[in-house]
Amino acid sequence: MDRETFLGGSVAGVIIRLVLLSVVVGVILSALGITPDNIFERINVLLQRIYDLGFGAIDSLLGYFILGAIVVVPIWFISRLLKTAGKSDGTPRDGGQA
Repeated sequence: MDRETFLGGSVAGVIIRLVLLSVVVGVILSALGITPDNIFERINVLLQRIYDLGFGAIDSLLGYFILGAIVVVPIWFISRLLKTAGKSDGTPRDGGQA
């Protein structure tokens, strides 16, 4: 792939179009009160919120795990005890197949 195919035209033409488009977008963003510092600050806040959400999700997941374990582990333990007790009395538990 050559340079003109990659850039979409001649190098000078692409640079001129990018400069003009950048100026137009800069004027629009300036009219809206958006500055480069403002953009970097908002990106920083966004990344901080994503980071906080990640650890918030881990905290919620841990809470769900503990809540579920309070129910699941005793049921599992009782089922193990019953299965072990059934095997120790000599009766087959798989429908009588040996």
